[in-house]
Amino acid sequence: MKATPDLFSSLSLGDLELANRVVMAPMTRNRAERTGEPREAMAKYYQQRAGAGLIISEASQVCLEGQGYPCTPGIHTPEQISAWRKVTSAVHASHGKIFIQLWHCGRISHSSYQPDGSPPPAPSAIKPSNGAVITYQGPKPFEMPRALETSEVQHIAELYRKASRAAIDAGFDGVEIHAANGYLLDQFLRDGSNKRTDIYGGAIENRARLLLEVVDQVCGEISPARVGVRLSPNGTFNDMRDSDPKRTFNYTISKLSDRKLAYLHFIEKMSGDPAITVTIEDARHWFAGTLMVNGGFDRDRASSLISSGLADLVSFGVPFIANPDLVDRFQRGAALNEPDTTTFYGGDERGYTDYPTL
Repeated sequence: MKATPDLFSSLSLGDLELANRVVMAPMTRNRAERTGEPREAMAKYYQQRAGAGLIISEASQVCLEGQGYPCTPGIHTPEQISAWRKVTSAVHASHGKIFIQLWHCGRISHSSYQPDGSPPPAPSAIKPSNGAVITYQGPKPFEMPRALETSEVQHIAELYRKASRAAIDAGFDGVEIHAANGYLLDQFLRDGSNKRTDIYGGAIENRARLLLEVVDQVCGEISPARVGVRLSPNGTFNDMRDSDPKRTFNYTISKLSDRKLAYLHFIEKMSGDPAITVTIEDARHWFAGTLMVNGGFDRDRASSLISSGLADLVSFGVPFIANPDLVDRFQRGAALNEPDTTTFYGGDERGYTDYPTL
């Protein structure tokens, strides 16, 4: 009789064997060089957390135009690839597995990040109605983005393909395509931010076209077994909305299921989201492969999701910031360190690599 899996059961992810089902979620920490190279401390930070079944790195821009925050890493230059090798080597030396999250911020950027000083690119010229963009000069009001020409949109998948090859060259075990949280691919998916009238707008079959083109290019470059996709159907962060999220994400997840990916990373709820319209049960129904879920879960809720079969992997964000040995603490039922929220973004190794282990 097959044993019921739990958080600490191993899992085969394609040809990768994960030691447990506790995943370190991607979290922006703003500690890269201005030119996008990971700093030395980042190797130590990720190596400390190699006890996770899988680490997903912080979001990393696939091109210079894709940057939207200060001191975030990239994966599109030889120097960035070389610097990332120190990170992946450190994680592998501690028997960990690590994917990189591939990112393009789209309208959640600023002209100061754009090589020619132009407005940030987006599916449509729709400015987020609230919040601000963080620049090297401090917070700035969101700018009116420029709508990408059709020929420019068709080039985006190639950027992700090149970034995925760069990631493998840098020693990553795979990539996660960031199509969540109001960034470029999410902006194309949802009709609140996509009012295009070409082949990338209108019906969901068109709005999902760019994401699926990106996925197909990346899978053709490095194999579907090394590719995950992250979605946030209920997310309102970065002023996101959709008139029919059930239909939008039923279609999108079903099409991703056809691609035989390593996993789907499904964010059920983020802080501030008003309601859950698309549930984990929906994602499990529509996606036939390995399902990773995220939603501010604690150990007990995560365990029940695994044992019930609703999820195969559970990702944790903030708990991994303050607890490099999170898996060990979960196994022992030990208390968790409290995170220092003032050191989440930017700074030195304080609040980054100095949290105590058991």
